[in-house]
Amino acid sequence: MHNKVALLKACELALAGHWEGAHNIAQDYSDDTANWIHAVLHKIEGDSSNSRYWYAKTKGKKYEDFSEANTELIVIQNSLNPP
Repeated sequence: MHNKVALLKACELALAGHWEGAHNIAQDYSDDTANWIHAVLHKIEGDSSNSRYWYAKTKGKKYEDFSEANTELIVIQNSLNPP
């Protein structure tokens, strides 16, 4: 599966509450966006330590940037699929 398509699917799954499916996709990739999704997924899971680890693997994203994970996932979707 193409990276962009796969990462959009991961966001879609996460927004639908399918954490495991989203996590399986995100961990298959290692680019900045995949790491960001991975970070958000661990934020959703409540594992702030692991989440912060994945945020540190992004280009400047921080755990504190968004208080609401779904909003963050929508921002990620929009970054993958600009208008």
